[in-house]
Amino acid sequence: MADGRCCTFLEILLAVILPPLGVFLRFGCCSMEFCICLLLTILGYIPGIIYAIYVLVALDSDRHEREYYAAA
Repeated sequence: MADGRCCTFLEILLAVILPPLGVFLRFGCCSMEFCICLLLTILGYIPGIIYAIYVLVALDSDRHEREYYAAA
């Protein structure tokens, strides 16, 4: 469990430094999340950071909720 948290921390840290990189590590380069993050980063660095952190944190918690309900 701690290994997953460490990966999430590193992805968020990379998302602050270079937003598309953090999203790329989680979703890959041909995903819609990566394309949106890349576009927002090109248009403005701060919107790219905000979107990258949102995608990494919000979609990660959503995935855990789906796993919990599937197991129950």
